[in-house]
Amino acid sequence: MTTITASPSRTDSRWPDRLAPLAAGWLGLWGVLALIGTLTGAGYPFGPNDPHGGDVSLLRLVPVEVATPLFAGVLLTAAVAALAMSRPAARPPGPLRALLAGYGWAVAFVLVLVVPDVRVLIVLGYLPILIGGAPFGWPPIDYSDVFNWALFGRFAALAGGLLLVGAVLTWQRRTAGACVGCGRAETGQRWTTPAGASRWGRWAAGIAAAIPFTYALTRFAWAAGIPLGISREFLTEMQDTGLVWAGFGLAAFATVGAILTLGLVQRWGERFPRWMGGLAGRRVPVTLAVVPATLVAISVTAASLGLLSNPKFWELTGGLSITGAPMLLWPVWGVALGAATYAYHLRRRGTCQRCDRG
Repeated sequence: MTTITASPSRTDSRWPDRLAPLAAGWLGLWGVLALIGTLTGAGYPFGPNDPHGGDVSLLRLVPVEVATPLFAGVLLTAAVAALAMSRPAARPPGPLRALLAGYGWAVAFVLVLVVPDVRVLIVLGYLPILIGGAPFGWPPIDYSDVFNWALFGRFAALAGGLLLVGAVLTWQRRTAGACVGCGRAETGQRWTTPAGASRWGRWAAGIAAAIPFTYALTRFAWAAGIPLGISREFLTEMQDTGLVWAGFGLAAFATVGAILTLGLVQRWGERFPRWMGGLAGRRVPVTLAVVPATLVAISVTAASLGLLSNPKFWELTGGLSITGAPMLLWPVWGVALGAATYAYHLRRRGTCQRCDRG
């Protein structure tokens, strides 16, 4: 009987060449819109101009009259930098390379982790409830207050930042003599091999799964009528307003996310399990795990920056209490989940079509 073995996957590495032009176009477009906002005095949706979430964003610390022209200048300059990175030129001088890469990473950090803030995480967490309950009129909210210009601006910044991350990373690989598709060089590093990534990836996945479980535990307790870490009066108030069930929804989202995180280091995260019918035994597409896990890792980290820097957060949670303690670990959660996702990618990226390494 002939045994058929699946050939190893091959990583499509043509897409990195498109990232710098896309980043330049996207950032340039938003830079022009920010410039128009500077001239007209309208259109800036963040910080003090955001009535629904400006107090949980680090941008609340920047006055609007300063932030609007600053955004325009930064975005337009970053667009020019991305355009320069799209040219397949020789390796630039060390200081220039460091300056260009440093500026690119700094702008990407702001767009990916500062601008989105906790609003993005909240929408992602409540999205199943919002979509499923919309036909039944529950939850009783005005959807135009949720999906507004400020939220769109956050996702636009996130998209631009991720494109810029890809552009800078591709440019650094090219100028360092590594493959722009997979990042591999002639001399490989042990920690990036499948065996190396498997070792440290398990630790990262374990941490990234444990933290959301601790958060979910308190919210499940409140839904069950147990005032864990809060007063009975506050629990009664949340029950009356229905806020306790919103917390239950987020806890369920966190629990599912924690279980899926374990899939990054389990066999069922690489092959669909038997109970999935027609998909059983098939390879799980790498992007099916990497894309949502990366988005959650970014959202959690961005949310923690705005929340933990807000004095109101410490007032509402009572400082180092059971209520706020799980959220203090959110930065660790975001970093650990990002590391576990990267380890999963390293283990399953396969052979690169551009350099044939792997």
